Amino acid sequence: MSSSELVQAGVTAPEQETEEVHNGVHNYSSEEEWVKPEDPLLLERLEWFKDQKLGIMMHWGPYSQLGVVESWALSDEDGDWSRDGIDWDVDGEELKRQYFGLNKTFNPVRLQPDQWAELAAEGGFKYLIFTTKHHDGFCMWDTKTTDYRITGPDTPFHTHKYADICKNVFDAFRDKGLAIAAYFSKADWHTPTYWAPGMERGTHTWRGPSYDPKQHPELWEQFVQFTHEQMMELLSKYGRIDVLWLDAGWVRDGGRVPQDIRLGELVDRARRTQPWLLSADRTVGGPYENYVTPEQSIPDRPLSVPWESCITLGTSFSFRYEDRYKTLRQIVRILMEVVSKGGNLALNVGPQPDGRLPEGAVAAIKELGGWMRTYGEAVYGTRICAPCFTGSFAFTQKGDCVYATRLYETDQTPVAEELLIPYTEPVTGVELLGTDESLPFERTPEGLKVRLPESELSGQAPAAHVFRLRK
Repeated sequence: MSSSELVQAGVTAPEQETEEVHNGVHNYSSEEEWVKPEDPLLLERLEWFKDQKLGIMMHWGPYSQLGVVESWALSDEDGDWSRDGIDWDVDGEELKRQYFGLNKTFNPVRLQPDQWAELAAEGGFKYLIFTTKHHDGFCMWDTKTTDYRITGPDTPFHTHKYADICKNVFDAFRDKGLAIAAYFSKADWHTPTYWAPGMERGTHTWRGPSYDPKQHPELWEQFVQFTHEQMMELLSKYGRIDVLWLDAGWVRDGGRVPQDIRLGELVDRARRTQPWLLSADRTVGGPYENYVTPEQSIPDRPLSVPWESCITLGTSFSFRYEDRYKTLRQIVRILMEVVSKGGNLALNVGPQPDGRLPEGAVAAIKELGGWMRTYGEAVYGTRICAPCFTGSFAFTQKGDCVYATRLYETDQTPVAEELLIPYTEPVTGVELLGTDESLPFERTPEGLKVRLPESELSGQAPAAHVFRLRK
C-alpha cells in the first residue's frame, strides 16, 4: 500500500530512514536530526508556525496540461513508477523532449490570483506553499537566470498581466493575511550544469546530476551559483517570505553522490534582510531543516519537534483530470490526527492548466472552511495534550481549555447519547463546541461520561463532535 493509500485509508505511517524519496514520496528526518535554532527570533517564528496549523500547498506548472505527475517522468531511473500515466506511444527520449516543450503551450489565461486567495482564506488556511520551481526547472517567476520561465519568450503567457505568477499569487495571498512559503527544488533537470550533456551517465537520467561534482568542480560551482542566484531573486524581490521550503533532499553534502550547494551560506545571506525566514531543507536534518515534513503520511506518534504533513486533497500533487477529492469527513480526520500529534497540515491542490482550481477542490475547501469557522478554536494555536490521538478521539489544548474531538468514521457510525471521553484529568465543565451548550458529565476512572443533547442524535453522524473541557 502506498503512502497516499495509507492516508486515504486513515492509517498512519512509521518513520522511514532508508532513502530520501521512494516512488516520488519523501520520507522525513528523525527527531534526533533536528537542531534547535539558537536565534531567539527563529524560535519565536517556530512557535508562530506551530500556531498556524493549516496551510494550502499548490503544485503547478506546464505539466498540468498533461495531467501527469510533476517532473518525475523525466528521470529514467524513476520511470518504473513515474511513467504509469504516460499512456501514449513514446520512448523515454521523446517523452523528455515533449515534456520540456510544454512551456510553449502553457497559457493559463483564466488565472485569477485574488479568487485563489479569497478561497484559501475562506477555507481557513493560514499560509501558502507554492511551487516556484519543481525538479523540471521551469520557473514560475520572472527570473533572469534562464529563459525556461513563465515570462520567457517561448511561453505564451509571458504577455499576460499576471505573467509573473509568483509575484501576483504571493501579493494576493498576503493581501488576505496568509503567510508565504516558497517551495523551491534544489535539483534542476533542465539546466545544463546539472543534467549536463555528454557526461559519463549519457542520456540515462536519474534524479541527481549527470556527473560527479568532485570530478567536475568547475561545472558544479556554476550550478551552485545558478541556484543561489535563483533563490536570492525570490528572497529579495518578491516581498516577505516566511518559509524557504526546499525539496530534492538528495541534493546534499552526502548520500549517493555528494552535492553540496552551500545552503547555509545562502540562508544566512537571505536572513540579513529577512531575519524571520524559516528554512525547511527537507529530509536533510541539521540547522537548516527548521521543521520536518512527512509526505502523504502522518507519524504514528506525536513528534517533539516542529513538523508539517503535506497531504493531497485529491490523489495527486499535480492536477489530474477527473481526480477524486477527499470528503470533509476524511479531511477532518486527517487534520485532527495531525494537529493532535503536534503538527501542521499542508493540504495540496493542483491548479488546472487554464489557471482555475478544480471544482471538486473548490467545493471541498469551502466545506472545510465552514467546519473551521465553527470548530477552529480546537485547531489554531493549540498544542499537544495527552492522550493525543486514540483513533476515535483527538485531543488538543489551549489556555485553560482542552478540546476533545470525537471523530466519526462514516455517515452511518452510531452517535451514542452517552459518550466516554478518555480524559482523566480534573475538569470544571464540559461544553459542546458550536452550541456552547453546557453538558452534564460524570468523572470515572476511565474518563468523562458526557450526555449529548437530543438535537445531536438524529440524522447521519457528523464528521465530528468537539467538546470544550474547562480545567
